[in-house]
Amino acid sequence: MSRAKGNLAEDKASLYLENIGFLIIDRNFYSRFGEIDIIVSKDNILHFVEVKSGLDYESAILNITKSKLSKIIRTAQVYMKKNSFFNYHLYIIYIIFIYVLLNHLNKPLITWK
Repeated sequence: MSRAKGNLAEDKASLYLENIGFLIIDRNFYSRFGEIDIIVSKDNILHFVEVKSGLDYESAILNITKSKLSKIIRTAQVYMKKNSFFNYHLYIIYIIFIYVLLNHLNKPLITWK
């Protein structure tokens, strides 16, 4: 997937999270272990969000491997240490799947899982 498509999916996910009451803290945080797409907070809980997109649910979900999940966890730990977020007692890692379906007019429909 192109970086432009990935950015679009992350923008859609960020908007969705904001609309349901999350505060965007950071985006595209990099460490030597990997990247976290979106970092948000709500109710004193830090949420790390990985966004995966594809043409269908199966192609999006197949992008999450055991190795990728391990990298996300390690990067989340680096982020919390680097930014002194250990006052958060809880943190959660989410994976948001976005896939595009074409309707009968060949216009994309965004679907969330």
